[in-house]
Amino acid sequence: MDNAQISRVFSDIATLLQLEGEPIFKTRAYSRAAEIAANHPVDLVSIASDLDALKEIPGIGNAISLKIQELAETDHLQFYEDLQGRFPAGLLTLLEVPGIGPKTALRASEDLGIFSVETLERSIEAGEFEKLPRVGKKNAENILRHIRSQRRQSDRHMLGMALPIADRLCETLRRAFPSASNISIAGSTRRGVETVGDLDILCTSDSPSEITYWFASMDEVTDILGQGDTKASVVLRNGLQVDLRVAPAESFGALLLYFSGSKQHGINLRSRAQSMGLSLNEYGLTNVESGQLESFLTEAAVYERLGLPYIPPEMREDRGEIQLADAGELPTLIEVGDIRGDLHVHSNWSDGRTPIEEMLVEAQNLGRGYIAITDHSSGRGVANGLSDERLILHNEEIDRLQAEFPDIRILKGSEVDIRSNGSLDYDEEILSTLDIVIASVHSAMSQERSVMTERVLTAMNNPHVTAIGHLTTRLLFDGIRSRDPIDIDTEVIFAAASETGTLMEINSSTKRLDLKDTHIFRARQSGAKFLINTDAHRPSGLPDMRFGVTMARRGWCETHHVVNTLPVDQFVRFIETPKKQRYALLEE
Repeated sequence: MDNAQISRVFSDIATLLQLEGEPIFKTRAYSRAAEIAANHPVDLVSIASDLDALKEIPGIGNAISLKIQELAETDHLQFYEDLQGRFPAGLLTLLEVPGIGPKTALRASEDLGIFSVETLERSIEAGEFEKLPRVGKKNAENILRHIRSQRRQSDRHMLGMALPIADRLCETLRRAFPSASNISIAGSTRRGVETVGDLDILCTSDSPSEITYWFASMDEVTDILGQGDTKASVVLRNGLQVDLRVAPAESFGALLLYFSGSKQHGINLRSRAQSMGLSLNEYGLTNVESGQLESFLTEAAVYERLGLPYIPPEMREDRGEIQLADAGELPTLIEVGDIRGDLHVHSNWSDGRTPIEEMLVEAQNLGRGYIAITDHSSGRGVANGLSDERLILHNEEIDRLQAEFPDIRILKGSEVDIRSNGSLDYDEEILSTLDIVIASVHSAMSQERSVMTERVLTAMNNPHVTAIGHLTTRLLFDGIRSRDPIDIDTEVIFAAASETGTLMEINSSTKRLDLKDTHIFRARQSGAKFLINTDAHRPSGLPDMRFGVTMARRGWCETHHVVNTLPVDQFVRFIETPKKQRYALLEE
């Protein structure tokens, strides 16, 4: 049992206790334990035998520690199983469906005999589910759409989950085989696609069979799909398939290019090769007439042989990149090192998990020159949003901390809710006290397209709104649930960005990646400028900036498209400029 599974058990317990009417402090204890387990850097099972070690974890008391021990030792929790037995079978399964709350799930189970996603789907199609209290036809249709969306995504893994695993496997391979070289991630993961089906890892070695057999015997491997002298295909404990290929160094360039994709980019390159009398495959370029094979140590050498500059993996999606390369007009894509500040960060003043000080220390460690603490506004009661009075204290705390942290500029900010009519949680007087206002949709997400578009446009026209946060509100499928994007006219929004001086956020949270790459591509073409932010709720979230940068690269962004690449003095000048003049300032 891993931390994610332990987290799931505690989350379920919290939900079921809530349905039983238990006191809020009791349900919150289990909700808190679920979150701690999900995010704890140490495998809880590995320390479960030491009760004192468990109790030293903030938020984990004696009762929870004993339950972790039981889960670690038996893979079961009697308390959890007894609790489940007091409710209809399948209730927890229904709660995994977006749009279904505990009370609706209970009524669906008891009144309609719905015990699975499949029976729920049939009930919606038959028009039965919509008759439950507080459901209705529109909500039922939205739930059906979520079900079908999740089914499409169920065999995919979030980039934010897959890439760290790939990084770790590559590092483990380096330590185990110091003589191996060119250890590289390939496939859709290397291109930064938001969800991936499997992992591809390549390397070169003079002893390929030793590597493949070692790889297939790793402790975290549960199934071996294939194993040979030069390749191995396995399934890890978390269900992720990983394919390893070992090749001679002289053919590595063509191999990496071939297995990095995308499919259409490869087709276009092969077509170009054919026009030159060559045939391109994973081994290199073959002269069609003579049959002579040319091998390549690097991808860049393959591109050069085809008369092209090196094309970054993130651009290899058949969006005109080869034509651009042929014309010598490839953009110089933004890199993580170009980011100077993070303008969307939460602390324990709202729904973050650590004090502001800890966020500042980590930001400094990452080389950030400025940061905005943007705790939630008053309307986000569920997120412990700040009242007007608490926001004043929050601003005073930032003034105090600025004196303690002179090497990083701390900006006063808020993530302010865009209400259903487009108004904001704080009035103009309060908003005027802030340096950064990230305006976001968190409620009424089922509004019709025209209403939602006008709602966001209204917020964009507010002179205090710096950026629109996570525009589409989507959540990627994490193995449990997802959330479809709101219905909004993105083209209208992107066009309004430059007109109003509003920035569009690229949210780096691994569950969001919002804006997605295609939106970034279109927004950039429309003249919009961006902030790449982490939306971090704890220090461990601040390094996730790399995922937002990856999305920006897939949208062909250069540094001048992203405003938080500016040095601190220039950025402060930008936000102090009247809003509708800010875009013009960037062109100076």
